[in-house]
Amino acid sequence: MALPPSKWAQATLSTGQKCGRRSDCNLLLHQMQSTEEGDKCAAMSAPDLNLLVALDVLLAEGSVAKAARRLRLSPSAMSRTLARLRETTGDPLLVRAGRGLVATPRAIALREPVQQAVEDALELLRPIDTIDPADLSRTFLMRASDGFVESFGPTLLAILAVQAPGVHLHFLQKPDKDSGPLRDGQIDLETGVIENTTGPEFRSQALFEDRLIGLVRHGHPLDTRKVSLRAYLDAQHVLVSRTGFEEAAADLPFLPADLTRRVSTIVGGFAAALSLARASDLVATVPDRHTRGLQSGLSTFELPLSTKPFTVSLLWHPRMDADPAHRWLRSCVRQAVSAQ
Repeated sequence: MALPPSKWAQATLSTGQKCGRRSDCNLLLHQMQSTEEGDKCAAMSAPDLNLLVALDVLLAEGSVAKAARRLRLSPSAMSRTLARLRETTGDPLLVRAGRGLVATPRAIALREPVQQAVEDALELLRPIDTIDPADLSRTFLMRASDGFVESFGPTLLAILAVQAPGVHLHFLQKPDKDSGPLRDGQIDLETGVIENTTGPEFRSQALFEDRLIGLVRHGHPLDTRKVSLRAYLDAQHVLVSRTGFEEAAADLPFLPADLTRRVSTIVGGFAAALSLARASDLVATVPDRHTRGLQSGLSTFELPLSTKPFTVSLLWHPRMDADPAHRWLRSCVRQAVSAQ
């Protein structure tokens, strides 16, 4: 049975190094420890790569007893490991010479390659804690609404251009609330409001609080400091709905359940809704902060009814949680949002 990666990554066992801590040595080769407890090793069809670590130490120490102390094993367990190494390599490796052991020509030839193999394995499995964004060459896909891209996209892209010129960020529209693309790795990040349909396995971080507001063109009858409920309900509205149906309007979850409006048309995104409101007498009800980048040329007003605030979050799949480049990108998104 092979060592878990964490044990390989923590052991300090390359040639010429001494175990400076008890824990370093205790991490090595649970398979050999099982042998010491009475398990008998059967011949294997393929070499046990754990033996490379033991061979590295044996060749460095030139002594079964010293290697056993370094690996925190008993001399008998170390002797059995040497026997397995001899069987695997087809060479005695270390032979008796007076009171000590000397390396065979095969062992001498193996010393440097084995040391390098162990060091390479440790480096390969060692966790990557930090990266230099300037050295990154990678493309990320982020699914977000048009309002989010308009409001925060320019700042985010400017941050990436300064910190990581080799990184490209592609924004994709959100045609639905399906979590499949995030789960399947088709996209790296997504923004939105966490709902019951959001998969419980996803990681998330709140980006900002938002609320609904009304927007109309300059000079509209509702372009006043205070809009009455009757005036709001009697006006012609443009709704945002991914499905095209009124009962799936994006603002419905945050409005009173018994609200009835005069709906003139339905569009698929905030940008289209505000574009129509800018050029007509239609009223658009949209998230405030989410659409700041789209509100030019429009007048805003407080809605004359009770609404629920909501949180816009950043979501990603757990498999990307520890990826240093992904962590860096998430921090850039937070930085872009906080700058607005």
